[in-house]
Amino acid sequence: MKNKKTLLLATLGGAVVGALIARYGTHIPIHYPAFAVDRPLFANRLFIAAGIPWVAFSLYWEVAAKNASAAKHSESRASRALHVVLANIAILLAIAPIRGLGRFLPVSNLVIVVGLAIEAAGLFLTIWSRRVLGRNWSGEISIKVEHELVRSGPYKLLRHPIYTGLLTMYVGTALAAGEWLSIIGLAMAFFAYWRKIRLEELNLRTAFGADYDAYCNETWALLPGLF
Repeated sequence: MKNKKTLLLATLGGAVVGALIARYGTHIPIHYPAFAVDRPLFANRLFIAAGIPWVAFSLYWEVAAKNASAAKHSESRASRALHVVLANIAILLAIAPIRGLGRFLPVSNLVIVVGLAIEAAGLFLTIWSRRVLGRNWSGEISIKVEHELVRSGPYKLLRHPIYTGLLTMYVGTALAAGEWLSIIGLAMAFFAYWRKIRLEELNLRTAFGADYDAYCNETWALLPGLF
């Protein structure tokens, strides 16, 4: 319930801020140009759609979390909090329509559509992977009661396809935004999930031993042929 209230308040808050900027933004004196609204991007309705996959992801995760098994042991609250903070700041940097450090791509409907398509592909992989993982899933790094080493679906090839999907969504968002701040957000997201993968694999190796070592030898962490 607490997560739902937080999500609702964040959504409403974002809507209010967006409406105020849209209505009064041209009359607000800007003393810090780096934080000024990127008006061509903000006015583009296609770019507004870049937030939809993230909202869909959040809502699905909230519902699907109820189906997870109880955890036998989990990472510390501090470790989990660090990941959540990094991931959320990364999203804000990736999607914020502000000038920041300038643009690496022009505002273009074609570029935004490509970014949205990449976001949608990432969302599909994320939800598919979550469904395959079933009751073994957990938001924090943990070992569940009767935890199984899933090796079906996307897990035949990748050990962390949910993270692959999420990072793909970050890439699509950064491409749609075209801001250098988005690239910083993307780098922050990669660091956050690189850190989480290292901790998670250590945890799974402790739980499954040689079976997990064999699984690692047969798969890739995030991207076939690269990592």
